[in-house]
Amino acid sequence: MQVYLVGGAVRDTLLKHPVKDKDFVVVGSSVDEMLSAGFLQVGADFPVFLHPKTQQEYALARTERKQGHGYQGFSVHASPDVTLKEDMMRRDLTINAMAIEVTSLYDDTPLTGEVVDYYGGLDDINHKILRHVSDAFIEDPLRVLRVARFYSRYFAAGFSIADETYRLMQSLSASGELGHLSAERIWQESSRAMMQSAPQAYWHTLYDIGALQTHFAPLAVAWDNAALRKTIMTALDYAAQQSLDLSQRWALLMMSVCSAWQKQTQLPLSLADNKTTDDDKNAADAIRIIGNAAKVPKIHTQFAVLFARHVCDLSNLAHLTPAEQIALIHASQAHKQPERLEQLIVTQHVLQMALDRLRMQHALDSYHAIGMADIDPSLKGSAIGEALTQARIAHLSAHLS
Repeated sequence: MQVYLVGGAVRDTLLKHPVKDKDFVVVGSSVDEMLSAGFLQVGADFPVFLHPKTQQEYALARTERKQGHGYQGFSVHASPDVTLKEDMMRRDLTINAMAIEVTSLYDDTPLTGEVVDYYGGLDDINHKILRHVSDAFIEDPLRVLRVARFYSRYFAAGFSIADETYRLMQSLSASGELGHLSAERIWQESSRAMMQSAPQAYWHTLYDIGALQTHFAPLAVAWDNAALRKTIMTALDYAAQQSLDLSQRWALLMMSVCSAWQKQTQLPLSLADNKTTDDDKNAADAIRIIGNAAKVPKIHTQFAVLFARHVCDLSNLAHLTPAEQIALIHASQAHKQPERLEQLIVTQHVLQMALDRLRMQHALDSYHAIGMADIDPSLKGSAIGEALTQARIAHLSAHLS
């Protein structure tokens, strides 16, 4: 019997990140042997066991064969003759397919500390690349979401998705296999991605490969608007920097379908049904459609609807009449939950930061777009600076119009 620390614990150790959970693979053992050692088997289909003292997971080395649709359509084969290399081959990314041998079932001290790396995970960590292990990647559509989630986790560290892996993700998205994933599993991956350091990377990846259509159709339509997409992505980036909670981050994403706010901020509308007059109702309906399709917990959907309905008031607090202020308190139930109003105000502040950042980026682009070649070459002295300023103003005005 050989016991190996595998997966995320090895990856995070190499990246010098805190190790939260440890998972182990046992090679050369059997179900009966694990039970005799005092381990508790969990689940009938997977040979996974809980350590009697630490409750950490120990899985028998196994192979899998695709037999149906989705991430559950697999037959699992576990036996003492399955090798570590065969077990690692079924994993999603090379950076998750490394192992370190430990002393025994009851002692997870590394034997030598040497990293067992059959598929180039060490090299991909050094080059900051997320790459699939084998063509078996396409057998599990959930891996599309997992790779996008890992991208959102390591985006700030400079990681990128390998071109060949990206193409496989696009192929899986186009195949319709994502439609066989349960809404609960979709939300599990998406909510985890939302709490990473770069949640915008997750959603942009899914949009780019065409993976939003099944469970997030209104969002997919809205993000065809490049200006809107960039605004929401910037807001999500700031949300992570400001450590906003999941409800707040979800509300910012759902602003993609809020036409009342888009009108106020002069962003172009993105949903065809927003041509009707009841903008608040359209936004609430779209948020609920997404929430129902993706099994989003009601607490997040309700906060997103509340924020969408009152975002214009929240952006104009200094000019609200006393009656409007009292109405906002009543609508948000801040008289019962004062923290709710604070959540709303902070969320609006982050959204405004995104708008301000993008507006000033337009100004900065216009500033750099104009140079000496764009003004009268005969000008001298202070007239040069004045001419450059006026040309930059004209360039920005033309862009905005």
